[in-house]
Amino acid sequence: MNKKTKMVHGGIVGDPQTGAVNTPIYQVSTYKQEGVGNFKGFEYSRTGNPTRHALEELIKDLEEGHRGFAFGSGMAAITAVMMLFNSGDHIVMTDDVYGGTYRVMAKVLSRLGIESTFVDTSSLEKIESAVKENTKAIYIETPTNPLLKITDVRKVTELAKQNGLLTIVDNTFSTPYWQTPITLGADIVLHSATKYIGGHSDVVGGLVVVNSVQLGEDLHFVQNSTGGVLGPQDSWLLMRGIKTLGLRMEAHEKNTLQIVQFLTGHPGVNSVYYPGLETHPNHKVAKVQAGGFGGMVSFDVGSGEKAEEVLAKTKYFTLAESLGAVESLISLPAKMTHASIPKERRQELGITEGLIRISVGIEDAEDLIEDLKQALA
Repeated sequence: MNKKTKMVHGGIVGDPQTGAVNTPIYQVSTYKQEGVGNFKGFEYSRTGNPTRHALEELIKDLEEGHRGFAFGSGMAAITAVMMLFNSGDHIVMTDDVYGGTYRVMAKVLSRLGIESTFVDTSSLEKIESAVKENTKAIYIETPTNPLLKITDVRKVTELAKQNGLLTIVDNTFSTPYWQTPITLGADIVLHSATKYIGGHSDVVGGLVVVNSVQLGEDLHFVQNSTGGVLGPQDSWLLMRGIKTLGLRMEAHEKNTLQIVQFLTGHPGVNSVYYPGLETHPNHKVAKVQAGGFGGMVSFDVGSGEKAEEVLAKTKYFTLAESLGAVESLISLPAKMTHASIPKERRQELGITEGLIRISVGIEDAEDLIEDLKQALA
């Protein structure tokens, strides 16, 4: 089954009892048992809900893994995955991760004794130098947020296996339409489903897929024990979003390629970050491991003052947090999505005050380019 077909026909399709072509929203907390311990697959909705289960089966199929899980947010998904580890364990992390990921690792999970080291994971040498005796996993985000760095998933998974480590991949920017890390050797794939998978700025959720029976049992234990599950209404919205994911990702990228061409030739833009550019340091890796380059672009206009002027003048690019929706969004990472990262750390990474991040929507590209043109004037 090809990807677009799988997005419509994957997982659990419809309702056999009524013939409904969509999985119903099972707005229910508990389920009648025929006898003690004798139930029809579901006993309590924190443990399992039919609508959430249908979503979990669908994302499992799309990511080509063993078992899927749905959580109340992307951060809930990341936190649950990190609860697979113990106090004293160490994780090697991509340095240019989403600010919320950095925050939960550096300021929350560190209090529970889970250590993390942030390195440029596009360099295998830097990963190797960061691995310690208590290292248990390598966590990579590719492409990264907001500098669009690319990590070679296959090479990292090979390195991880040599050292007996798990590989965890944040696949939010690429989605399973463009990239399936488990087929490249990853053990765990996660998403902020709020973004492209939902795609319409109307739902918050997180998804995880694992590649083995044991990881499935372990993560389900965490999910059931801690309870950060996604509700049935939001699960249904994500399944609806997934049906058009392939079409949307193609439209996002088509617009983005035109916008990148405009930005790279504009005198007011100092640099453009996009893996689809042949000048991108890891363009060839991105081209091999993913089917597309996505709809996220970052560009530097030289100063925070100029960046804020641009953000104030756009009409079709909405100034807002988040990304991956049908409408185009624009943000200033240093003061918004990555404000939780210390300024010194941001400067080390290259997240400057003048760095603007755009999430290109599905509007007409000509209108979006005209909007950026007048905002940069």
